[in-house]
Amino acid sequence: MVLAMAGFALEDTFIKKLTVSLPVGQVLILFGLGGMLAFALIGRAQGQTLRHPAATSTPMLLRGVCEVTGRLGYTLAIALTPLSSASAILQATPLVVAAGAVVFFGEYVGPRRWLAIGAGFLGVLLILRPGLDGFTPASLFAVVGTLGFAGRDLATRAAPVSMTNAQLGLYGFLMMVIAGIIALAFSGGAALPSLGQMGFLALAVLFGVVGYNSLTRAMRSGDIALVAPFRYTRLIFAMVIGMTVFAERPDTLTLIGSAIIVVSGLYTLFRSHRRASG
Repeated sequence: MVLAMAGFALEDTFIKKLTVSLPVGQVLILFGLGGMLAFALIGRAQGQTLRHPAATSTPMLLRGVCEVTGRLGYTLAIALTPLSSASAILQATPLVVAAGAVVFFGEYVGPRRWLAIGAGFLGVLLILRPGLDGFTPASLFAVVGTLGFAGRDLATRAAPVSMTNAQLGLYGFLMMVIAGIIALAFSGGAALPSLGQMGFLALAVLFGVVGYNSLTRAMRSGDIALVAPFRYTRLIFAMVIGMTVFAERPDTLTLIGSAIIVVSGLYTLFRSHRRASG
């Protein structure tokens, strides 16, 4: 899980660098095609078919729509706002998933977990600070990304367990291509990437594939109660990269909001594990 979070943080870094000189849509298309090729090769090397019969099932179609929404929102967020704040807001995804499980799966959430979820959303508001001088409208893209990824995670619960890591990765990166086509249709401005930009793209694909594959392996083979909390290491990686690579300096409210989100998420996971174990 730690390797996955490091991979995603580095993926975000190179995507952010690419969006400085290339349209977000074009970056998503190229990144998605690169990831699809990588997972197609992995699947073929393991003797797997690339198409699964459940690929067009309702859960997978819903997962795809949410993946497109999450990718569009989050990529725009890291392109237009500090990497550290976008990553901090993304850490609220497990809280949204916990709330969504009540609505869509009828799961029980006690008063303490609802308080933790509410506190986590308060942390998001501290980072966004709507109505205050520090409010950045583009930060709302991170909220859209968080909602999209939470929907993807909820839909994944209903996805067939027979789908391999390579198949899930292939379909996940296909959604990035679709998200990129949608974004590029509105923005336009595609250009032939330079050699340096192709190098950044290759690194983004490499770390993205490592992150995606590591995350899937961690969630499928590890004890979820022990593995899941290490998702929050992504925020540490993002803040270190933001400060060293992009000269970002998170202010006090951002740091406080980030801490509240992480503590709320850890508490929610802890309570969920206690309830599941009786």
